[in-house]
Amino acid sequence: MPARIGDLLRDLSGRGDELLAQLVADQIAIAADGTRLAAALARGEVAASTARQRAAEIEHAGDDGRARLVQRLRRSVTSPVDREDLFRLSRSVDDVLDAVRDFIREADLFGLTALPACPPVLDALARGLAGLAEAVLRLPRNPVEAAELALRAKKQGLRTEYQHALSRLLDQPLTADVLKATLLLHRLDAAGTHLAAAADALADGVMKRFQ
Repeated sequence: MPARIGDLLRDLSGRGDELLAQLVADQIAIAADGTRLAAALARGEVAASTARQRAAEIEHAGDDGRARLVQRLRRSVTSPVDREDLFRLSRSVDDVLDAVRDFIREADLFGLTALPACPPVLDALARGLAGLAEAVLRLPRNPVEAAELALRAKKQGLRTEYQHALSRLLDQPLTADVLKATLLLHRLDAAGTHLAAAADALADGVMKRFQ
């Protein structure tokens, strides 16, 4: 059977939507890998230079995953939500990974061996990514529930943890290391903003198509 006919039959059966959802979920899993690596760095469990090397590998895997999704989107007749929203979702997940990569890279450049202010923020980011992955996988079969899960995913307390961590940092005497840690916290706040954008893209896509 020609590949294009096979793709068409897969899409019409609904399996194409499930494949697209899985590709996005795979991309989220890679961002979660980066987040776990950043948390290990922040806890002093891995050296910054080692984390930076590993982050480059994770970033490459993320680029490959996004490329697979884009390629599949071009070949698909259907998609679980509009292509524009699915593309926006994927791009925002990629932005999360970029922010985490920058956090790791700058921690190495700044020469910081541990960042005790950051693990609670990273843990909240990890929870949000897990919730977003669940929402994406639910999308082909139950889009309304998927939208609810996506909106819940961005309410995992990341901004609150960021604000508390920033407050604790700024209560300390102002040193170069405090300034560096503050800049790194801003990277994690940006990651949370991108996570929220990804969740909104999924929810917007569901609203436009199904409500």
